[in-house]
Amino acid sequence: MLINKKLGEILVDAGEITQDQLDFALQEQKKGSKRLGEVLIDLGFITETNLLRTLEKQFNVPYITFGNHDIMKDAIDKVPIFLAERYTLLPLRKEGNKLTVVMNDPTNFYAIDDVRMITGCEIQIVLGERQEIINGINNSYGVSGRIGDAIGKLEDNTTEGRVLATVVEGQDDAPIIKIVNSIIEQAIRDRASDIHIEAQAGETRARFRIDGVLRNVASFPSSSHNAIISRIKIMANMDIAERRVPQDGRIDIKDSGRNIDLRISTLPTILGEKVVMRILDKGTTLIHLDKLGFSENNLKMFRDVYSYSHGIVLVTGPTGSGKSTTLYATLSELNNSTKNIITVEEPVEYTMVGINQVNVNNKAGLTFASGLRSILRQDPNIIMVGEIRDEETARISINAALTGHLVLSTLHTNDAAGAITRLVDMGIEPFLVVSSLKGIVAQRLARCICPECKEEYVPDAISTERQYMGIGPEDPIKLYRGKGCKSCEFTGYSGRLAIHEVLTVVPEMKELILNGASDIEIFRAGEKVGAVSMKKDGIQKALEGKTTIEELMRVAYS
Repeated sequence: MLINKKLGEILVDAGEITQDQLDFALQEQKKGSKRLGEVLIDLGFITETNLLRTLEKQFNVPYITFGNHDIMKDAIDKVPIFLAERYTLLPLRKEGNKLTVVMNDPTNFYAIDDVRMITGCEIQIVLGERQEIINGINNSYGVSGRIGDAIGKLEDNTTEGRVLATVVEGQDDAPIIKIVNSIIEQAIRDRASDIHIEAQAGETRARFRIDGVLRNVASFPSSSHNAIISRIKIMANMDIAERRVPQDGRIDIKDSGRNIDLRISTLPTILGEKVVMRILDKGTTLIHLDKLGFSENNLKMFRDVYSYSHGIVLVTGPTGSGKSTTLYATLSELNNSTKNIITVEEPVEYTMVGINQVNVNNKAGLTFASGLRSILRQDPNIIMVGEIRDEETARISINAALTGHLVLSTLHTNDAAGAITRLVDMGIEPFLVVSSLKGIVAQRLARCICPECKEEYVPDAISTERQYMGIGPEDPIKLYRGKGCKSCEFTGYSGRLAIHEVLTVVPEMKELILNGASDIEIFRAGEKVGAVSMKKDGIQKALEGKTTIEELMRVAYS
């Protein structure tokens, strides 16, 4: 199958490159550590597709494209991660004693021999694109596979004191540094919003929050816990000697050209310090309002609310419910050269062209309230306040709304009507609330059904789904769910969508607010002019096959 010929000779003989191009590429190769094929592609002398097509003919080896579903766990288990990464190869499937491996360079005979020797299998080679292979390695081996070797070195080798010393001295090959870097890299690849590292009885575990749900990804010896925490503290410029009080810090990193901001928080527990890292991808493309999952009715109501030239508009929900994304999408629609838009945020999550963004700095005395006061002297048309946390910020925001500014902000409440009573509880007089408040959006993020393993089913007559939906046992109904597959890590879910509740403050509602009516009474008044509860909005999306009733019960139980 294999030809004892060098890659450059093969490409020259096939007429894909000239001898001069080969000579130049060989000189360039000496300056770095890349293989010849990579250098030729980087120089633009050949495309990767043409290179692989030529090798396909010369070696009679098929050139394929593949996805996660083509990779078998039995095959991955045969080849250790260090070998896959060293040679940029990926085991695809194992059938008896035959192991199919996808490579980018079939002239690398050392790689083939090493895989054959370590696995004891007969090796069948197929060709694949380099980036596809790298993505396959990252997706298939995960954190545990990547750091297995580092964990082994920790267990075999050292005392806690010596491990900690390597971290403090910043030795690049220290196992702890490799562990921390691998955790962060994998979390970014997996689209995690948060990384949790916490001490447990007998071990330290790492968990990622993906699509709103925490998942275990790796565990480490307890003896490594302090060193892992110290490494993170060093990266975040925090005090590694202080373990008795909580600390906050940040890490700025680049990943594939993207700027990633990690917000670090430590908390002392009885078993050791816990660290949570919030991942903010500043290069994330802003999502348009049309893509945020608003129903046609809710989107129309919301656009009517923020079309006013003045007043206050609130987006409510718990932490991680997509409030900031909704506000940024709204600002994107409002943004044009005739308006002066200023934001005060903690932190600035997206950088927006044409908008003046202020980052809260409590240590320097720049709070939401003080920043807002300064903004009012900057001749703004539209102001976005990242969060209303206290009476002072609420009062300044409402005064700004009453003096001709459109103010957008967020609150932590369970539903739309709850935002009104929350403002009153903060100390804002009801007459100020009704005079300034234009509308409220409450939202939650629900996981979407995985499109790869989606299936239709009919719920049982006495199922919890029917009870939640208020549907009798005899009523015909079809719902959808994910069976679970490799593509969705066997969860049945992939990605998230928002479910909403939009409440417009109408005259009938103002009377109720002034008279101290309950949240339920206020929302019922809103229903008369088109408001739909979050639960009903979610049920409609479940009937459309976008999410499941089980997921709605988790995020919007009523």
